[in-house]
Amino acid sequence: MTFSTFSFPTTTVFGAGCVQELPRRLKNLGLANPLVVTDPGLVHTDAFTILERTLGKEDRGKSWHFFSQVHPNPIEKDVISGAEAYRSGKCDSIIAFGGGSALDAGKAIRLLVKKPGFDLSKFDWKDDWYGLVPCICIPTTAGTGSEVGRSSVIILDKTKKKSVLFHPGLLANLVLLDPELTKGLPAKLTAATGADALTHCIESFTSPVFHPLCDGIALEGIHIIVQALPRAFRNGNDIEARGHMLVAAAMGAVAFQKDLGATHSLAHPLSTICGMHHGLANALCLPFVMRFNADRKSGVYRRIGVACGLDVLQSSDTEADEQTIDFIGDFLNKLGLRPGLRNYDVTEAHIEMMAPQAYADSCHQTNPVPVTEADLRDLYLQAL
Repeated sequence: MTFSTFSFPTTTVFGAGCVQELPRRLKNLGLANPLVVTDPGLVHTDAFTILERTLGKEDRGKSWHFFSQVHPNPIEKDVISGAEAYRSGKCDSIIAFGGGSALDAGKAIRLLVKKPGFDLSKFDWKDDWYGLVPCICIPTTAGTGSEVGRSSVIILDKTKKKSVLFHPGLLANLVLLDPELTKGLPAKLTAATGADALTHCIESFTSPVFHPLCDGIALEGIHIIVQALPRAFRNGNDIEARGHMLVAAAMGAVAFQKDLGATHSLAHPLSTICGMHHGLANALCLPFVMRFNADRKSGVYRRIGVACGLDVLQSSDTEADEQTIDFIGDFLNKLGLRPGLRNYDVTEAHIEMMAPQAYADSCHQTNPVPVTEADLRDLYLQAL
């Protein structure tokens, strides 16, 4: 596999083994003492061993440091502690290494490096957050696409809710997409993270915001995921499929510059209240939201069906939507992502707590059709 370099919007190096580019890229950026930000589970993986070898195992604590206390759904304390580790190590940059949680935390740590002691609950994207310390993002999952995103999702202490900290200055300076680092990802997580990327592409495409460039990226992302995710799920060592999924995940995050939809508004409380993996939460809610939308905006999923490889160009709007929704549901089922929130210990009592949070979440504001809090509660019940 040869390397390719492209920029949309972040300079990205793609290819098996491209993590070996890291020392040279650090030098070119004038960086000599990065802080690696990751989660505790990743420290004992082959992926971390590769990174450690690349940076120099013997140099840990000298020319690079690391912080590995990021939670699966990152919390404000992760950001505070990471900034303290950055200052303690006299670091000059961040290497965010891992899944979406580590990437989000790594990007957000830079906020508190710039403004120590700042109360993140008062974050305002209109404030001056430019000039953040350099950040290199290296994903080890193909899902969130956080490596190319302008935001970090953090559970804040004051609200106990996921908050989106958005600012263009949060963009990484460099992204390395190396499928060798994703080979060890279990099939279950491969499916859940892949479902996250798929949801990003579907919801961004159907968002009513006008952005045809992102629309094209979303549709191609869907096409790639439908081809590559089942292969990566069946065979974790399929480097080509792993590589395609990394690219598709980044495409999904580029596309959702348009914003997302009601599926994400439902998914966020499932993580904060029930501790559910974000990709899994999306997968369990997506078909129900798609059906809700199609009932109110016929034909909304025709072009998504085409991207999935379905022959729906000559079908009626209703038939095109139905075939597409059935395909997506079956696609997720075959990845082991079968419907039923009850199977993950979600109860009606949880739903009563989650519905207001889902409605307070901004993602549904760009759903293809409007939703009320009652609609979101009913969608939870349907997915139960």
